[in-house]
Amino acid sequence: MAIKRKTAKPVRKAIKVTSLSKGKKVSTTISLGSILLFILFGLLFGYFLSKARATDYDSIVDMFMFKEFQLYGVIGVAILVVAAGLFLTHRFKKPTLSGKALDWEPLKFEPNRLIGAFLFGAGWALAGTCPGTVLTQLGEGKVSAIFTVVGIFVGVWAFQKWQPKASSENIC
Repeated sequence: MAIKRKTAKPVRKAIKVTSLSKGKKVSTTISLGSILLFILFGLLFGYFLSKARATDYDSIVDMFMFKEFQLYGVIGVAILVVAAGLFLTHRFKKPTLSGKALDWEPLKFEPNRLIGAFLFGAGWALAGTCPGTVLTQLGEGKVSAIFTVVGIFVGVWAFQKWQPKASSENIC
């Protein structure tokens, strides 16, 4: 009589991520495979941003001066991809990383958002990059991107320190 050995299922390595949502700690576990997939997606995303010249200061300036329209197409495609992803996530009731469903409540108008939008646009025009492309600029070896990254961290810190009381709950 032969004895069968039970083989244990392979243990999947995972990382526990904790974030704050409306003052409560929310934990989720992300597998190592998912993290590698995120990194691969990020590398491909950066590659295509670089190929589309979305990290080139002159292209950004030409876009804002209405001399070049290629980046408007890149931005339009990005909006369509995100809209499709959000639609499919909502349609098939896929939870977010926090385990909750997407929240589709419209935001009420706040004048502070206009101030933030103008600051964001001014920073984008001056730096020639936005938070989505600055890491790609770092990958390309553009030293000026370091100042943009520092500016992003200072802006996030300033918002956390001086945010209006009405915006203190976590919206995004």
